[in-house]
Amino acid sequence: MTTINAANAGTYAFDDQFKVNRMGYGVMQLTGPGTWGPYADPENGVKVVKKALEYGVNFFDTADSYGPWFADRYLAAGLKDAANRDRIFISDKVGQTRQGPNVWTPLGEPRYLRQQVEVSMMTLGIDHEDLVFLHRIDPHYSIADQVGELKKLQDEGKIKHIGLSQVTVDQIKEAQQVAKIDAIENLYNVANHGDDDVVDYAASQKMAFLPWFPLATGELAQAGSVLSTMAQKYQVSPAQIALAWLLKRSDNIIPIPGTSSIEHLRDNVAAANVDLTTADFNGLSQLSVK
Repeated sequence: MTTINAANAGTYAFDDQFKVNRMGYGVMQLTGPGTWGPYADPENGVKVVKKALEYGVNFFDTADSYGPWFADRYLAAGLKDAANRDRIFISDKVGQTRQGPNVWTPLGEPRYLRQQVEVSMMTLGIDHEDLVFLHRIDPHYSIADQVGELKKLQDEGKIKHIGLSQVTVDQIKEAQQVAKIDAIENLYNVANHGDDDVVDYAASQKMAFLPWFPLATGELAQAGSVLSTMAQKYQVSPAQIALAWLLKRSDNIIPIPGTSSIEHLRDNVAAANVDLTTADFNGLSQLSVK
């Protein structure tokens, strides 16, 4: 029987000291409706984080705006007593403000970004951030000012790696004039890979690529669809096929599917065991809704 382990997805090296398993876990769903307020069952949220650890997940993605901060609290509680805690990698995001359910407003004021990093470290119980994304570029401030503040925090030892979220290749190149960019997090999945150019540029620059909404398969997962039919062929779920496609798409991709269900978590991590044929991968690649 094949083991359920995130390590089966392979690894990605952020630096000489840190390799992560390429099947991560995003904590966004450990909040109330509209990513607002506390999660209805905090104890279960902590259990899901702990179970992810048992399944070999050592890459966790979060953001101060998830709740805000509620998801961070459950993540911190789940990781508190973890063995080899220093080998667990957390990617964080700053630069969004929240005014209510489903309301997200970018704020890239440098002093605000610094505050969010400082508060997040206290909430997560860490003395530095492994990776911090600028959650969105705020058009009211220059990229140089926004990324520049993260670079200052990096120089102070408070951030190890800097990332950008929902950006174009040109915006990445502009940010690279200010700091070394090590990761990109954009909307990307088997049903929508309009950012192929970003994935390829990130790979060429040795940047990790985190696809958000990795399981947004939409009509492709409906009964009788290509994705559904392929899932039956491999005797797995459509979600596992979608994640397997991402893993095969490029070695720099680290999927971060989120769930509040241990059953779905197991299903997601098990996608690391699915090895698509080249023909099936190519067939799915033609289905993108760009």
